[in-house]
Formats: sequence, C-alpha cells, structure tokens
Amino acid sequence: MQNRQLSLGTVLVCGGLLVTLSMGIRHGFGLFNLPITQTHGWSRETFAFALALQNLMWGASQPFAGALADRFGALRVMLVGVALYVAGLLVMALSTSGTAFASGAGVLIGLAQSGTTYSVVYGVIGRVASAEKRVWAMGIAAAAGSFGQFLMIPVEQTLISTIGWQHALFVLAALACLMLPLAFTLREPDMAGARSGAQQTIGQAIREAFGNRNYQLLTLGYFVCGFQVVFIGVHLAPYLKDRGLGDPKIATVALALIGLFNVFGTYGAGSLGQRMPKRYLLAFIYLTRSLVISAYLLLPLSVASTWVFAALMGALWLSTVPLTNGIIAQVFGVQYLSMLSGVVFFSHQIGSFLGAWLGGYLYDRTGSYDTVWMLAIGLGVLAALVNLPIREHAVARPQPVAA
Repeated sequence: MQNRQLSLGTVLVCGGLLVTLSMGIRHGFGLFNLPITQTHGWSRETFAFALALQNLMWGASQPFAGALADRFGALRVMLVGVALYVAGLLVMALSTSGTAFASGAGVLIGLAQSGTTYSVVYGVIGRVASAEKRVWAMGIAAAAGSFGQFLMIPVEQTLISTIGWQHALFVLAALACLMLPLAFTLREPDMAGARSGAQQTIGQAIREAFGNRNYQLLTLGYFVCGFQVVFIGVHLAPYLKDRGLGDPKIATVALALIGLFNVFGTYGAGSLGQRMPKRYLLAFIYLTRSLVISAYLLLPLSVASTWVFAALMGALWLSTVPLTNGIIAQVFGVQYLSMLSGVVFFSHQIGSFLGAWLGGYLYDRTGSYDTVWMLAIGLGVLAALVNLPIREHAVARPQPVAA
C-alpha cells in the first residue's frame, strides 16, 4: 500500500464527492433559520451567531488542519473531520438552548469543515496534478462542491417540509457518514518519502508567505469573498420573507440556482485561470458581484429578479476558490499548499463570520438588512482593486549547496 500511487482521476472523483457532501449539507443551513428560531423562540441573531461562529472556527482551524495534512497526509484529518461533522449535526438537532446550538452548528461543524473541504482536498490535488493542469483540476473540485450545493438545497427543503427540521438533521447526519469511504480513497502514499527532500520547514514557509506582498493582498481580498457569500447564504431566505416573498420555495430555488450556476462558474474560472492572469479574473469577479448586488437592490423585487440574481451570483460564488489557491501554488509551490491555503482561508472566514453575524445583529436593531447590503457592495469594489497589483511569479529561493 505504501507504493500505491493516487491518480488524478481518483482524486477528482472522490475528492469532488467528498466536497459535494461537505459543502452541500452546510449550504442548506439557511433554510433551517426560520423553522429553528420559531420553534425555540430565539432571535435571528442567535441562529446567525451560531453560523458565524461556524465560519470563524472553520477558518481558525484550517491552517492547522492543512499543516497536519501536509505533514501526515490528508486521510487522518478527513476522518476526524467526518466524525465532528456527524456529531455537530446531532447536537444541532437535540439542542434546546442557543449556547448548545452554537456548540454544534458553530464549533463542531466549523472544525469539521477544516478537514472535509477545499484546502485539504486541494493539497492532495496540488501534489498529484501537474502544474499545467493544477488550476483546472481545482476548478473541477470546486465545481463538485457547487453541485453539492445545488443538489442538497431541494433535498433539505423537502426533508424539512415532510419530516420536520429536527429529523431532517438526523438524516443529514447519516448522509455525512458517506464521506468516510471517500476519505479512505484519498490516502496519500509515502508522505515521509515526499518530505525527505524538503527544503523548507513549516516556520520558514509561514515567514516567507507573510512577508510576501502578493500573499498579503490575496488574503485581504479573500476576506471580502467570505463576507458576501455567507451573508447572502444565511440571510437571503428571511430577507425575502420580510419583503413579501415568504413562500419557502422561492428561497429554495434561489439557493439551488446559486449552487447550479456555481458549477459553471467554478469550472470556468479554473479553465480560464490556466490560460489567463488569475489576478484579473479575481478583480472581475469581485467587481461584478458588487454590480449584480446593486442591480438587485435597485430594481423592483420579484420572484424573477430574485432568481436572476441567484443565477448571476452563483456564477461568481466560489469561482474565487480555484484562482486563489492556484496563485498560492504558483507562487509558493505545493509542499505546504494546504497550510498556506488555510491561512488565507482564515481571512475568508473572518469575513464570513462578520457577514453572518452582522446580518442578524443589524437586522435585530434596525429591522432591515440595508446596511449589510451596502457593506457587501463597497467591499466588493475594494477587493477588485486589491487583487490587481498581485504578481503571479514563483518566489526566488536560494539553491541548496551540493555536497
């Protein structure tokens, strides 16, 4: 087994299915917002804080999960992640207080995401795929996660409508167990052998990255991505209800359209990123997001405008992921790709925390989401400007002296 080599096809299929389940299940959490808060008599801020905490815990733990995956292989990290995922869903279903709910939805699932999503899977892809196919392969994996978002939204809404939100969470916990066999197929052979020729330590890699201007700008831009997508994912359903579009099917279709068009957006970004400067593509994505949000708020709100907005945002949703990770691999190499991607992702999740929490906090105090929508627009323009100066060339390192 030590000599078994992973093929790129195996990594893309099994890694893609793993991300499909992990990202797909969490993408539907916004559908649980109103049923859970109404059942327990909680404020929207209580639910929003739990999901905000989830994103923060995910981001804070991702660099460490990535470092462990780079050091020992992805399998062990994935297995722990799956176990935490199942436990978190069960705690969500059984919680009777906001604190307990936050421990499940926030802490446990946040930690689980760090071992079952992009950064860890991208580390495996980076070590298996050639440089000529790397960004394209990352786009394939991101598209798989996007398909999971499209697939799981109607599944979760159907479960909530037919068996209730609590039993729906029990079913999702059972589905999460399917990630276990997928993780075993991604076991990387002979990680010790791969490390024997390493020229960098973890500390050296971190110092090099943090001292690099390209890495700093990439990290700042990724903050905005998290803020925008999580605010919309968590608060779109209650926003529509407040504006008179309270039929749950409207929000369900909108979130499903985000997932569907995200498939095309992430695949397209991965393909274009293999041939075009990735910094220009990132700037275009962030600026276009701001334009789409602005148009949605300025035009009369309707079912049709909501679904068009969802489709356009979906095409831009996670298309930043393969481009951002592709730049990291291009600039710093793949030895510590999971860890360095995890550090940048922490910035993304700080933005996600603020997007989820501020949406609930400001709504409870102002009765409106208008302020957060304006923040999402302004931050998108800022992120577009931040990504333009990035240079996509490998760092210069001193060559080792031959013995």
